[in-house]
Amino acid sequence: APLRKSELKNEFARHLEACVDGDLDAEMDALRREKQTNVLRVAAADLACAMPLMMVSDHLTEIAEVCLEHALAIAWRDLVGRHGLPRCRVDDIERTARFAVIGYGKLGGIELSYDSDLDLVYLHDSEGSAQQTSGPKVVDNEVFFARLSQRIGHILSTKTVAGTLYEVDLRLRPSGGAGLLVSSLRRFSDYQLNEAWTWEHQALVRARFIAGDIALRDAFNGLRTSVLVRPRDIQALRGEAREMRSRMRAELRQPDDTVVDLKQDAGGIADIEFLVQFLTLSNPQR
Repeated sequence: APLRKSELKNEFARHLEACVDGDLDAEMDALRREKQTNVLRVAAADLACAMPLMMVSDHLTEIAEVCLEHALAIAWRDLVGRHGLPRCRVDDIERTARFAVIGYGKLGGIELSYDSDLDLVYLHDSEGSAQQTSGPKVVDNEVFFARLSQRIGHILSTKTVAGTLYEVDLRLRPSGGAGLLVSSLRRFSDYQLNEAWTWEHQALVRARFIAGDIALRDAFNGLRTSVLVRPRDIQALRGEAREMRSRMRAELRQPDDTVVDLKQDAGGIADIEFLVQFLTLSNPQR
């Protein structure tokens, strides 16, 4: 019987506590062994037809969520130990800057399969003045959060004797590959409201908070809602969605005409996803 998320958290925590504090290699291997153990549980139940496909993706997504939560906690601990907490001053009030991991794609939609990578966007809410860490090695908050995102990627993607956790795809961040690895919530908001393409708003339909600070989760949810419910020109939206779907089909469809591509062919899964996204963006009152 695959474990549910609360049970997964306890099991992961128990095995990580057995590692010497600060031994990153041991912690990375422990995370990988726990992931493999729990994916095997899901696969066994799947092969035995003990659960429907929807439940398989639920369990696989919860495993990824717990891995991300621990990867963030380990990376945060190491960076804070070296540089101190990222602090900022807003309206003469000093506070700790917060960080969040946002899941897109299959992770955001709770649709992970056994070999899925993770589509992620990293956000922080550092603003105002005095945006730097509290020591001992002081750095600007932008540097701190960039290193934090790099450390998370290292924990998830580096191949060790125990394998890898997940491949990470950060291309859905603002400005794609040309953008910073981590964005401030203010910059993310400005981008989504003023610069983002229609397909990026379609992707936002499935985006959700995965790990990090709860206050930043609430701020992201509020921003996401405000973007999705904006009034739109329905004809322009329809044209842009159809154009993007045609480009995707041309690039991703299997070239063998004797095989039906259930995802990319006309009437396939991707068409259904685009229809749902179009209806979401064109009917904000619902």
